[in-house]
Amino acid sequence: MLKHSLRRGGQPPPYNMQPTGFDILLEDGPCLLVNKPSGVLTQAPPGVDSLEVRVKRFLKQRDEKPGGVYLGVPHRLDRPVSGAMVLAKHVRAARRISEQFEARSLRKVYWACVAGRVEPAEGTWRDWLRKIPGEARAEVVDEANPEGREAVLHYRTLGVAEAGTWLEIELETGRTHQIRIQAASRDHPIIGDELYGSPTPFGPEHDDRRLRAIALHARRLELRHPMTHEPVCACAPLPAVWKTLGLSLPPDVLQLQ
Repeated sequence: MLKHSLRRGGQPPPYNMQPTGFDILLEDGPCLLVNKPSGVLTQAPPGVDSLEVRVKRFLKQRDEKPGGVYLGVPHRLDRPVSGAMVLAKHVRAARRISEQFEARSLRKVYWACVAGRVEPAEGTWRDWLRKIPGEARAEVVDEANPEGREAVLHYRTLGVAEAGTWLEIELETGRTHQIRIQAASRDHPIIGDELYGSPTPFGPEHDDRRLRAIALHARRLELRHPMTHEPVCACAPLPAVWKTLGLSLPPDVLQLQ
């Protein structure tokens, strides 16, 4: 669903203009859902490429805005992670979407390929996580640790192959690197995630390790439209590199694009 306001002079914006460096999954008024590629920061300091910069540039050009472009970023995906994100084109919408994240009333579903065979085939992982000071990493700590925060996710197995286990994961909480550290702490690091112990490369090789992908994808995002309160859902197609994992899934589960 794409809805746009008229430009100055009463003319609609150019509907055929396509974004560069990201894909639009759904646009409805101030609610914008996009598919973030891996290797791209969600936000960054001035002068550094990011998803925020790319989306703002696109909106400014497409809508012919003479001044600056507002873009609310209510949540983030880690740099090596791809998938669905929701953004807001005005302040009130951004605030209302942020409130849904705070209330945990959204539904966030991820796909991950992890090392080894995960047993049981479905279940819940519950840990206490701590952001390591001065480092871009998290760790599992004892529940009594005053710096620990509870982390809960639910998973089910979609497929198994030599590459590992394909999981569908639904987050109940949203902690720093939550899926990555909870999987790695159980000896099932996400494929390609060198930071948390994966020895297996994933995706195109880059001399700059920050540009490398991991097999973690924000597959689906469900929320309420910030203005109409109607249900909004977006499903992000997988990057083509996932085809190399050699996992065979039922057609009703997976449609690689």
